[in-house]
Amino acid sequence: MRSVLARAAGLAGAFAAGAAAAHLAHIPRLTRLTTDLQRSRERILATREEERRRLRHDLHDGLGPTLASLAMSLDTARLTLAGKPERIEPLLSELRDRLATTVGEIREMAHGLRPPALDDLGLLAAVEALAEGCCERVDVRFEGDQADLPAAVEVAAYRIVEESVENIRKHARAGTALLLLSRDADLHIMIADSGVGLPDAVRGAGPPHTGGMARMREWAAEVGGGCSVTSRPGVGTIVSARLPLAVPGYHRAFTGEGGQT
Repeated sequence: MRSVLARAAGLAGAFAAGAAAAHLAHIPRLTRLTTDLQRSRERILATREEERRRLRHDLHDGLGPTLASLAMSLDTARLTLAGKPERIEPLLSELRDRLATTVGEIREMAHGLRPPALDDLGLLAAVEALAEGCCERVDVRFEGDQADLPAAVEVAAYRIVEESVENIRKHARAGTALLLLSRDADLHIMIADSGVGLPDAVRGAGPPHTGGMARMREWAAEVGGGCSVTSRPGVGTIVSARLPLAVPGYHRAFTGEGGQT
């Protein structure tokens, strides 16, 4: 009986030691993953704050003074109309030109916040417009329900497709490309081309965390997802992304009916 207990105790000790060793073996990998995740979050936060600073600068130092100047020009035109109406035409013409320029600046700022094509066309049609003419044959498909996608997911999907299609135009020399979006609990994106493959600098073999590949990963990470790129010389490139639809911080109450802002 004692020998059986001793054997069982030995086996238990060996099992515990093995489990501890396995756990210790995973610690460096988990540490690296945690560090990479923290760095990714820091880059995303830094990028977001930089974008907010740029937008504040554009509004405060650009658009604000421009609107104030336009208001002063309107006052001048009003006084001119009252006293010397024959001189009003050139003032109004100049004012109209400046208004047109200001409208263009506002549209540029709005495009930086959210691509207008998403609101004008919807995600599928916007993706089709991006992909048009990127190679000889392009097939764009959407499997599943296209309605009520979170706004953040739409923007991330659009940016990832935009970057991928630009890479196809610039580097792939592909005859065919497939853009497949599918929806279940997440939104899945696959962009595949039959081209020559990406050069090292574009694929990510250059400085880490730079370039289009890093941007795509960060756009996916912002909504809690992931993005990967595989490319083989002479075979082609595949970009795959998974974007969770349960975006942290997203609530229908903030987006209105249909998930649109």
